[in-house]
Amino acid sequence: MESASATTSSSALSLQFAGLRAAGRRALVTYVTAGYPTLAESRELISQLTDAGADVIEIGVPFSDPMADGPTIQVSSQRALENGMTLDGALTLVAEAAPRAPTVLFTYLNPLLAAGPDVLGRVKAAGVSGILVTDLPLGADPAREAWISGSGLAFVRLVAPTTPQDRVAAITKHGGGFVYVISRLGVTGVRGDVSSSVGETVQRVRRVTDLPICVGFGVSTAQHARELREVADGIVVGSALVEAAGRGVGEALSLTAELREALDG
Repeated sequence: MESASATTSSSALSLQFAGLRAAGRRALVTYVTAGYPTLAESRELISQLTDAGADVIEIGVPFSDPMADGPTIQVSSQRALENGMTLDGALTLVAEAAPRAPTVLFTYLNPLLAAGPDVLGRVKAAGVSGILVTDLPLGADPAREAWISGSGLAFVRLVAPTTPQDRVAAITKHGGGFVYVISRLGVTGVRGDVSSSVGETVQRVRRVTDLPICVGFGVSTAQHARELREVADGIVVGSALVEAAGRGVGEALSLTAELREALDG
């Protein structure tokens, strides 16, 4: 039997995706800005997302300069910061909410560094399974990358439509958990359609890795889910869920259930 510490490490993500693959299902990865719209509401949402159909929960650490994020998540980050949310606050939130789905900490590098050299141990202790550092591309800071890779957390990596094939191979070789394929260039945000290049990008990634591939950035509707279930192992939904959470926890859970139904066909 696996120990509790083992199941809250990167293995939890691997087990989740293996189970989904065996069942012929696609993963629904849901994003929550920690502390938005309020601390209590974000805790409630995290605790209930699994029942609504989420397979993986991304916990966004609010940051004052979220350069990869569009207006929706920027506004949610600012509100969360005003509510007093910090990286350690986000970890406390996860520990208290105790979601049954594996969690991935979604952060920028500065909050991670400001939290101290033992922060990755605290991340694991909170029950988090993986980490995605938006502004730490492969090769940008080898020492920091080695620090994260050696933490026992799955190091989720990003691949863009314009990433050259040799770099795709290098990125996925140094990643874990799943590969996050950015559906289109630009920042996060709700979009009306799925980029026509997504299928090609996913296929390029699939040629060089066995890691599950999830598509995000602009994925926001049940129709998007139906289209992407044919090409990817899962979808990542952020801005649409954050918008819904701003209207109430029930709205965000309803959207999650709708997306789950669409993914399951």
